[in-house]
Amino acid sequence: QVQLVESGGGSVQAGGSMRLSCAASGTSYYSRYYLGWFRQAPGKEREGVAAIDRDGSTTYGDSVKGRFTISRDNAKKTLYLEMNSLKFEDTAVYYCAADPWIRQKLLPQYGYWGQGTQVTVSS
Repeated sequence: QVQLVESGGGSVQAGGSMRLSCAASGTSYYSRYYLGWFRQAPGKEREGVAAIDRDGSTTYGDSVKGRFTISRDNAKKTLYLEMNSLKFEDTAVYYCAADPWIRQKLLPQYGYWGQGTQVTVSS
């Protein structure tokens, strides 16, 4: 059973930067998992932000391309999301997710989820 714990959320002014981390435990096969970041704002559906494959290839949602960077450290079993040029509309609870197999990388079909971390961007 994979457990995921996000950290690094908080409040930041528009134009600022923030880095989220997601530490995994409960598996010896972390490097074989597809990983993703999602976010959910109040009253909105959960949105795919970024995903990273087992081979390190990445996929980004249109709203964050060029501003966010997803990366993984398999030795540390940790997933990262570097967020730059933050906008008010980036305010949401951010979740990390993992699955040994995923087809639609930016859809919330992953089997394992963290508890979420709040990111608030003030304008």
